[in-house]
Amino acid sequence: MPDYKVKQGDCISSIAHQHGLFWETIWNHPKNAKLQQARRDPNARRDPNALYPGDVVFVPDKEEKKELGATEQRHRFRRKGEPSRLRLRVLDGDKPLSHEPYVLDVEGQTFSGNTHGDGWIKVPIPPGAQEGTLYLGKKRRVYKLKLGHVDPYDEVSGAKVRLRNLGYYTGSIDGELNEETTEAVKWFQQKAGLNETGNLDQATMDELKNRHGG
Repeated sequence: MPDYKVKQGDCISSIAHQHGLFWETIWNHPKNAKLQQARRDPNARRDPNALYPGDVVFVPDKEEKKELGATEQRHRFRRKGEPSRLRLRVLDGDKPLSHEPYVLDVEGQTFSGNTHGDGWIKVPIPPGAQEGTLYLGKKRRVYKLKLGHVDPYDEVSGAKVRLRNLGYYTGSIDGELNEETTEAVKWFQQKAGLNETGNLDQATMDELKNRHGG
């Protein structure tokens, strides 16, 4: 099977779903080892859903598996594998919105509950999902979600998305560093207790990902 070139909105789970494979089958393949190394998070974990448009993923062919079973009997087979999970943190500035009631609609599937004490919402979602709507709080504030559209934290575009989601940046999302980006980075660094250089150094990117999540 040819290599797959990542598009905006793709993740390993959605790619695996398209090709009828488990995400682990693709992600853990030796031919994707270099991609794993490139997509590490601040804690040195390899993040299978932090892909960047243009990344190349090797997709192996399906393998036939045979199971022995007696004839004229009924046999039960259980599909292995974990569902995709959405991890979403809701904040008011730097303050987590704890125990807020929410309703989350992801392409026809509805989830409801209360945010965790640290503001997190964690739910299983369809592996190919790309959009969702979050209704938050008693006043049901509405947030439109683009799933899989946050670039890796160590790319400029990924840093810009996180800065915007955290309220530090209001400009366009692209790979260019400009004056508006520098000022947003300085503001974030000030709030985070980092040196106010305006540069996206490793310490700044790591702290940005830690505060934003995913």
